[in-house]
Amino acid sequence: MRAFLSGVVVTLIALFIGALVYFGMGLAPVAVTASPMPFERLFAKMALHAKISREMPKSVPIAADETAYMAAVPIYRENCAVCHGLPGQPKTAIAAGEFPPPPQLFHGHGVSNDPPGETYWKVTNGIRITGMPGFESALSTTARWQVSLMLAHSTSLPPSVQQLLAQPLPQP
Repeated sequence: MRAFLSGVVVTLIALFIGALVYFGMGLAPVAVTASPMPFERLFAKMALHAKISREMPKSVPIAADETAYMAAVPIYRENCAVCHGLPGQPKTAIAAGEFPPPPQLFHGHGVSNDPPGETYWKVTNGIRITGMPGFESALSTTARWQVSLMLAHSTSLPPSVQQLLAQPLPQP
């Protein structure tokens, strides 16, 4: 039994040293155009979903109504649209160049099938190694909830909100 445990320990040490050499020599694919490492997506998604499930708010402190959605539109357009897109608009050059690619929230279901608390957690905290920043210090709690609610209801927004969202972003 002692020989078996020694073998396990030596194997784990060898794997750790191998990983250090792999990353330390610059062999890991780090460019946005490179293929992801084996299990990279699996481990990242597993960790993200576990953290969000444990920490996301379970109740929403503001009403999901047209007033909240209208207040969210300029916040979304200024802070989110460059990466996550607008209805009927093509991806921006920034969004096309990111890895992993940011979800286009108004094409398909986006995050409309996620609970608002999950989107709020992502808006507040950001997501490491994706380019998604956290907005806790940049946006008020109310603003983060307004954007989260608008996105949660993105497939059923009132026409007035859809019209404001569909306007193209100003060109730099």
